[in-house]
Parts: sequence; structure tokens; C-alpha cells
Amino acid sequence: MAAKFEQLGLIGCGLMGGSFALAMKRAGLVKRVVGYSKSPSTTQRAVSMGVIDVEAPSALLAVSGADVVLLAVPVSATEATFKAIRHLITPNMLIMDVGSTKRDVVDAARRVLRDNIGCFVPCHPITGKEVSGVDHADADLYRGKQVILTPIERTQVGHLKRAQEMWEALGCQVQQMAPDSHDAAFAAVSHLPHLMAFALMHGIVNQPHGQEFLGLAGPGFRDFTRIAASDPKVWRDILLTNRHELVEQSKVFQRAMHNMLQLVEDGKADELEALITGASQSRAGWRMGQKK
Repeated sequence: MAAKFEQLGLIGCGLMGGSFALAMKRAGLVKRVVGYSKSPSTTQRAVSMGVIDVEAPSALLAVSGADVVLLAVPVSATEATFKAIRHLITPNMLIMDVGSTKRDVVDAARRVLRDNIGCFVPCHPITGKEVSGVDHADADLYRGKQVILTPIERTQVGHLKRAQEMWEALGCQVQQMAPDSHDAAFAAVSHLPHLMAFALMHGIVNQPHGQEFLGLAGPGFRDFTRIAASDPKVWRDILLTNRHELVEQSKVFQRAMHNMLQLVEDGKADELEALITGASQSRAGWRMGQKK
């Protein structure tokens, strides 16, 4: 059974952080939420929506008195946030993040938290929306979703257990991975697909007749490009922080694309159909969160 917390220190009161606070409140896992965002209008809106109970004037004061802290900030802001709060971190405080990349987050934690790094449990909830901001916060955002924990050798077992039980109490499916393995996997199944969607939109709209082409697009195009509407700053940071793994996965994709285009160019129908059949069967048999 998940432990209940007295106070959540929420740094970043947008979609991810706001949804977490609402989920924690609904599950009865926290008594009080103190929140901080760089934009005062965001925290004011979060108070009015009941997402947070108290508005903190700084990240440091959001942590003061908390027994659980969530960093829901862009991955590029992680190290600066750790620096802002490190003086009030205590050994009994559980600290988590929700960043989509993990190796850079862990490296930042090592540099800044030092002796207190055992308090930090890196997390990646596999969820989100194409819209951002506290107005879209949703207590059901995490329910039924996967959450990846990427502990390191110095992560305290007790904190890791508390984090796992807490996410499970929110209705999540929790698993653990090494930070490097996480980043390699998500370069393939998340970061590269986003890059492809962004690039496809650019490629079409920058053609002379691009807008006309878009006017003819149907459900397949809509589904394929849905993620191109994602938050630009968030995805700028993700693509840059995981660029090495992203480049490697891009090379794999380019080889696959080249092979299929070569079959198209050469008119090799049977071989092309065989590759399409393999892809079709793999997709038809895939279920989100399914393990082999």
C-alpha cells in the first residue's frame, strides 16, 4: 500500500505537474500541495483550479517542508532547478522528475545533489497531450499509463519503493530501466517519430503547393502527424538532450527507408509487398505496453 505524504512540493504547475497534483489529491495520497512556476499567472490559475493549495514565491520555498517533490520542468531546466532547491533537501525527502530523457537528468543530479542524490528517483511517465499548460491538467492523465523509473546505484531502496508504490496507487504500470537503456529505447519509439512528424510537416508546407496538398489530407495524415502539434520548447529540449541516441536511430530508419524506396524505384513488387507485410503484421500484433 502506498505511503501517504504530508506535503507535495510541485515545481512546474503545467500539464504534467498539475495533472500529478490532481491525481495525488484524488487518490488521497497527499494532504497539501505547495506549487511554484516561473509564471505567476500559472500558479495563480493553479490555485484557482484547486491544483495547488499554496503558491510558493520560489522553487526553494516550494520544497520547504515537503516530504515529496516533483520537478515538472523542461529537461533543460533540470540542473538549474536542482541548484535552486538543494539547500533545503533532506535525506527523508523523495524527489522525482517527469522528464522524457534520463541520462542528462541523472548527470545533472550527480553534479548538483551529490550526497543527497539517494533521494532522487528519476521517472518518465509515458503520457501527455499535444496541448500544454495548467488549464489542461487532468487527474486521469497518468491512469493506465506506463511509468519508467531509472534508478542509479546510489538511489535509496526505500525511496525507490515509495516511488513505485505511489505511481502504482495512481493507476500506473511501473517498470525499471537503466538511464542509458531508457534513452536508447525512447529515441526509437518516441523521439524519432516526433522528429519525423515535424520534418514531414516542414517538407509539405514549404512546397509551392503545400497548402493545397494539406487541404486534401485525410485521416491517415491526421493520425501520422498528430504529434507534430506538440509543445515546441519541450521537444526542442528532448531532441537536443538525446541527440546521440536520436542520430543512431535516425541512421537505422534511413537504411530502412532507402531499402524500401529502392524497391519502389526498381519496381520490385513482390519484395516490396514482403516488407510491407512484415511491417503490417508487426503493427497489427503490437499492443501498447506489451512485453515479449
